[in-house]
Amino acid sequence: MITITDKYSKDADAIIYNGSCYEFVKKIPSESVKLVVTSPPYNIGKEYEKRTDLDQYYKDQEKIIDECVRILSEDGSICWQVGNYVTNGEIVPLDVLLFPIFTKHNLKLRNRIVWHFGHGLHASKRFSGRYETILWFTKGDNYTFNLDAVRIPQKYPNKKYFKGNKRGELSCNPLGKNPSDIWEIPNVKSNHVEKTIHPCQFPIELIERLVLSMTNENDYVFDPFLGVGSTTAAAVKNKRKGIGSEIMKEYWEIAVERTEAAYNGTLKTRPMHKPVYDPADPKINLNYDKELHSQTQQTLFEKKRKYEVINENR
Repeated sequence: MITITDKYSKDADAIIYNGSCYEFVKKIPSESVKLVVTSPPYNIGKEYEKRTDLDQYYKDQEKIIDECVRILSEDGSICWQVGNYVTNGEIVPLDVLLFPIFTKHNLKLRNRIVWHFGHGLHASKRFSGRYETILWFTKGDNYTFNLDAVRIPQKYPNKKYFKGNKRGELSCNPLGKNPSDIWEIPNVKSNHVEKTIHPCQFPIELIERLVLSMTNENDYVFDPFLGVGSTTAAAVKNKRKGIGSEIMKEYWEIAVERTEAAYNGTLKTRPMHKPVYDPADPKINLNYDKELHSQTQQTLFEKKRKYEVINENR
């Protein structure tokens, strides 16, 4: 049975705090977290944020990033996933805006990962945005990176050398290829199997790729802007310990529910290696769809039963 607490505890499987990340992060010990991964508010006026000027937004982001660097282990990683701030039809790429905060701590940028998705708002006076970015920083050069855990199928899996000393041998890695720094993963829209009431929800397979490659079992994964718990769910699903904070009570309740379900193996998710749907070749998804439809799961559009979370007098 999973142990979920709302206060930092080494004995918990998951720590999910209902309140401000700026308060909660101060309670996490220094250099105790292997991976910080989050998608902060974009300052565009969603229901979970208050729109401010960019100077104030920068200061707020700097405040939490400073703390995330403090709690990060020497072999750890920070993955900051952001899109664009939009005002009066003009965009400001938030990864460019926030980059100096990370470099002031001498963090090293390993990749600027492009997350491409096929659906979103349709623009009429500019090209429609269909990607966001993940800035992956490490604290040092001796960082955890498990490439084999996240390899994807080879385009030509049986390709072999046709001449030389290796003639007849496989010319590609039999475990699969490096997924590169451009990831095509569907975003969570109304017909997505993971959809909840959150308007900007992380797909679990995106987090899983980061968790599996940048941490080992029993490592801590922290998300300061947890939302409905995709990060903690991905962590416990893969035998890591998830930590997160969420200021909105209804999102926090769903985060607890999804994390528990992920731990128990009952959370319905989109498989990591499922091909993106291609209307020209719909049969490619057939086997995955059969697997998914064999399970049952209520869609988390509404509040469900209350969950007992260990409250240790914050």
